[in-house]
Amino acid sequence: MKLSQLISLTAALIVSTNALAESGGDRRFETMMQNNQMAMQRYAAQQGKEQPIVKEYAYGMKLDVAKVVNVTPPIKSCGPVPAQMTYEDTRGQLNTLRYTIAGDCSRRGG
Repeated sequence: MKLSQLISLTAALIVSTNALAESGGDRRFETMMQNNQMAMQRYAAQQGKEQPIVKEYAYGMKLDVAKVVNVTPPIKSCGPVPAQMTYEDTRGQLNTLRYTIAGDCSRRGG
């Protein structure tokens, strides 16, 4: 009986630790995305263009990229992480895509 309680407690701690680690990455990502959104709002205003609306990338989506304006760097994580790319299409409209990339899993940096 004591062993099963110990196993349950250990499992709960592992899940809690993972949730805290993920939420830290989520906060970093959200901060990075908010900073990117503000930068793209400034860029749009400077260029006299409408602010881009963030769209989720779907596999096979046709993209009309004439000029890449900004790409968020991957956060330090050994797994898939979200990223965004803002670009101008051939009509000059700004577009922002949110997609998933491999995180920066360097052993030396973090």
